[in-house]
Amino acid sequence: MTTTSLKLSDDLKKRAVATAEKKGVSPHAFMVQAIEQATTAAERRAGFVSDALAAREQMLSTGKAYDASEVHAYLKARIAGNQPAKPKVSAWQR
Repeated sequence: MTTTSLKLSDDLKKRAVATAEKKGVSPHAFMVQAIEQATTAAERRAGFVSDALAAREQMLSTGKAYDASEVHAYLKARIAGNQPAKPKVSAWQR
């Protein structure tokens, strides 16, 4: 494990210490947890964006996509506990 030094504003440090105390953890543990959560969130978002860009490229290269209204109806039915048929991919125009 390596040591890292963070320069925090006085206000942020006070807030972090107060929140750590309320949670019953040390300020160090609180900050490590906060950095872990922020890193995980950033990685997940980057993966989501990467997947979206790949899907867009596939749609543009194949000329096929799902109709948004069919996808919405499918999702609403799934949320309601039903098992509807999956939407079908079809050709689209730019």
